[in-house]
Amino acid sequence: MTENTTEVPEWELEARPRKSARYAIAVAALLILVHLTLGILLRTGATGVYFQRVDQIGIFLIGCGLGGGVLLLTRPRVRVGAKGVLVRNLVTEKFVEWDLVNSLSFPPGASWARIEIPDDEYIPVMAIQANDREYAVAAARKFRALERKYGSSVAE
Repeated sequence: MTENTTEVPEWELEARPRKSARYAIAVAALLILVHLTLGILLRTGATGVYFQRVDQIGIFLIGCGLGGGVLLLTRPRVRVGAKGVLVRNLVTEKFVEWDLVNSLSFPPGASWARIEIPDDEYIPVMAIQANDREYAVAAARKFRALERKYGSSVAE
């Protein structure tokens, strides 16, 4: 069988943080570089403590672990399509169908947007961040347009 190439794409909006992701990559690289340097220099001075090769490797691995933790900040993503909204934050991923989405809000002073769901609950959307300015505004507008397109037809 051949696939129909005129199908609606599964995700019509995909947004990721921009500024914080760039900062996270830079900080992670810096952490790894600093720990690598410390690991190399660990045995050069006479401190009265005898450091072994395993200590040097351990310092470097600690830097890699810290860098990997910081890189979690590059993970957030939101995908929006006809079936619903897929929100991935630092460690969790949640799919929300359109009938549960009340709105997308960006409360004053908030760092990122959130999806309002029933019972006064919400899901943070770390992919749409205030520090991305115009990009965040465009993503929120596109989200709301898709919400009008898909959310209202399900709610009726």
